[in-house]
Amino acid sequence: MGVTRRAARGRRRARERTVVEVTRRLFDERGLQDAPIDEIARAAGINRALIYRSFSSKEELFILTVTHYLDELTAGPGLGPDDDPAARLRAALEHYTSFCLRYPAFLDCALSLMRRPARELRELVSDSVWLRLGQAMAAALHPLAEILRAGAERGTFAIDDPDFVANRLYTHVLGTMHLARIGLGVREAAPGVPEAFALDPEAVRAACVEDALATVRMV
Repeated sequence: MGVTRRAARGRRRARERTVVEVTRRLFDERGLQDAPIDEIARAAGINRALIYRSFSSKEELFILTVTHYLDELTAGPGLGPDDDPAARLRAALEHYTSFCLRYPAFLDCALSLMRRPARELRELVSDSVWLRLGQAMAAALHPLAEILRAGAERGTFAIDDPDFVANRLYTHVLGTMHLARIGLGVREAAPGVPEAFALDPEAVRAACVEDALATVRMV
């Protein structure tokens, strides 16, 4: 009986991994709004009903897809602990913003989840998925918080709470890089006359890095 249960658990995990990988591929190709559950099921080669047996809600599937992105984001390159905190922070922000440009669906997923209050989102997913999201978020934020903590200790950064600032920078980058994803700004061409203008995604990315650095620098 134990072997049978382990085998069934292994099949469920393999199916979950396949569905999450397919979901991310479709998100990267088409965007969040153009990857409905039926399409995900067809691409994964399974019945739609099996998705709902594997995931308690659409939000749960999206959360696990976000954790897939976060795992890759966390695995990015970084500088050693003895390097200048400002240089380490710049490298981390360059990596993060470049990741957002490379995977615009990551922005869609992350921002979609953030639109819901945490308590409401928590009610839509299982304990294990909620834990996995927390683990992925903590793993992504911890290196950033450690850079900020080292900078504060050395007097490089004017901050009191590295963990709060790490969360603030994470959210700030998501919002600003969504502007790069849209590629358009709005201005007033004349009183009461709006006008759209093109934005260079790379210029937005560079400005996002400089803005984030400016929020923590002593000078």
